[in-house]
Amino acid sequence: KRLGYREGPPPSHGDWGSPREKAPLDTPASLIRVLEKLLSNSPAAPKTSSGKSEGVRWACGLIKNLAKSEENAAVIGKTDIPKCVIENIRASTAPPSRWTSNSLEDFSLFVILNLAQWPGSREALMKAGAVDVVKPIMAEGDLQGLKATMACAFLDAPWSSFPDGGNPAAKSVSELMTNIVEKKGKDGQYAYGVFKLYTATKAYADLAKSASKADGTEGDANTKVLAVPSAVALNFQIISDLVLSAMDDAEGGSKYVPDAMSAEHAVTAIEAMLPAILQAGEPPRKSAQSEKACGEISQMLLTYADISGTSPQAKTSARAAAEKIKESASSARPILEISHDLWTQYRKREGQPLDQFVSNDKGVEVDESGPLDFLPCASSDGGCVIA
Repeated sequence: KRLGYREGPPPSHGDWGSPREKAPLDTPASLIRVLEKLLSNSPAAPKTSSGKSEGVRWACGLIKNLAKSEENAAVIGKTDIPKCVIENIRASTAPPSRWTSNSLEDFSLFVILNLAQWPGSREALMKAGAVDVVKPIMAEGDLQGLKATMACAFLDAPWSSFPDGGNPAAKSVSELMTNIVEKKGKDGQYAYGVFKLYTATKAYADLAKSASKADGTEGDANTKVLAVPSAVALNFQIISDLVLSAMDDAEGGSKYVPDAMSAEHAVTAIEAMLPAILQAGEPPRKSAQSEKACGEISQMLLTYADISGTSPQAKTSARAAAEKIKESASSARPILEISHDLWTQYRKREGQPLDQFVSNDKGVEVDESGPLDFLPCASSDGGCVIA
C-alpha cells in the first residue's frame, strides 16, 4: 500500500525508484492529498447516509488500514488528517456505546489509535488535543473503551486519566494480549486479527511506564495494578517464546511466535513494573522458590539481550531488569514466585525445555545422600570431598 504518486505511464517491474516518482505530499493528485481534501472539505457532521457522509466514512476506513504501517503513518501525520478524525469524534452526537462497527466514529477512533502508536504521527495527534477528546471514551468499556484506553496510553496520558485507578485499563489490555497469543477474539467486541500483538504489548508497556511515573522512586501502588501474576507471566512468555524461536537448537515452541517489537515492549513493561513484581513478602523470609525464579528469569532476560536483532534500548532494559531481579533472590518475592510458576506451567504445556534458562553460575552442593552418592566420601562431617 503506497501513498505515492508517479507521473507518466505505469512503471515496468522494478521501475519505482526512477526520478519521475514523486513523494506523496508533493502533489495534490496523490492518494493521501485526495483523502486529506475529502476530509477537510466535509462539514463537521455531514448528513447521515448522504453521499458526502459515505465518502468521508469509507475514506476514514481506508486511512485506518493505511495507518497500520509506520511508514504510512509518518506521512499521514504531516497532513490535516489527524485534526479531521479528532473533529469527527468531537462532533459526534451519539454516545460511544451506540457507535456501530464501521461507523464514521468507529473508523475515526481506529485511525487515532493506529496513528498514536507510531512516533512519526503521535506528535500531530498530541498537538491537536487528541487526549482530551478521547479520554472520556475510556469509561465506556467494551471495544471503544479499549481503543480509547490504548490510544491514551500511546499519547502519554497521565495515570490519573485512567478511570478507577487504572484497573479497567490493566484488565482489558492484558486480556487483549492473552487473546491475541491464544489466537482468539472476544465475543461481541473484536475478532482475532483485528489487533496486532505489538499494539497490545506497547499499550501495556506504556500503561506500566505511566503507572511507574505516578509511583515515583519509592512507591508501587499504581504499578501493582498492572503487575498481577497472570499478566507478568504473559510478558515472560512473550519474551521467552521469541528467544526460543531465535535459537536453532531449542526444543519445543509455541503456537504464536511473537515479533521482535512485542518482546521489546514486554521487556519495557517488566522493567517498569519491577517495584511491584519484586515486593518482598511479609514477614521477610528466604525462599528457595523465589531464588529459583530470580535465577531463571534473570537468565532468560540476559539471553534475550544477546540474541540477534534486539535493539540497543531493549538490551539495556533487559540487562537492567535482570540485574535487579538477580539481586532480589535473597528474600521471598510472592508476585514473582506465582508469575514464574504460571510461566513454567505454560512451558510444560507447550513441551518446552524447562532447563533452558537455568543459570550455570552456581555449582551443585553435594552430600552423601545427593546425586553423587555412588562415589566414596573422604569425610562425612559438614561436607563431602570426593576421594
